[in-house]
Amino acid sequence: MDLTPYVTALQNDLAVAAEAGGPEARAIAERLTAPLDSAVRLALLDALSAAANEITRDLAPGSVDLRLRGREPSFVVTPPPAPAVFDEATAPTEAPTAPSSRPTDADDGPMTRINLRLSQDLKDRVEDAARAAGLSVNAWLVRSATAALDENTGPRRPERRAPTGGGRFTGWVR
Repeated sequence: MDLTPYVTALQNDLAVAAEAGGPEARAIAERLTAPLDSAVRLALLDALSAAANEITRDLAPGSVDLRLRGREPSFVVTPPPAPAVFDEATAPTEAPTAPSSRPTDADDGPMTRINLRLSQDLKDRVEDAARAAGLSVNAWLVRSATAALDENTGPRRPERRAPTGGGRFTGWVR
């Protein structure tokens, strides 16, 4: 993105405004236009950067980055990952082995907020996993918690306990 037309337009507007002030104002405006070039470019870059951040917040998990090559900024847009498309040809034909008795949709029921304290390493790993799954950290944590709870509520193997009382024992003892 070439900022030169915007900087030139501002310099021209300053020159037109200085014409109304007479020859002294015109001379001051001419002396100010060269030093203002860098300041105007920096102000425009700040505005573009703020706009990119605002767009990124609305586009999450996609993003918009502002990059500078030489004196010219450029935008790099990373769109959000495409949602998975259901294909009947590749869909599994078997029913899941442990059907969940609870709904897995996180939007069912009232929502509550919790504070969760994680080590920085664990937080980084969670963010990486969420990014890889194309989800927000919150959505990834909800799905992970739901999967963990559903895994624990599935059919269990009976616990093996030692026989009590008059049971028969076989084997070798040293």
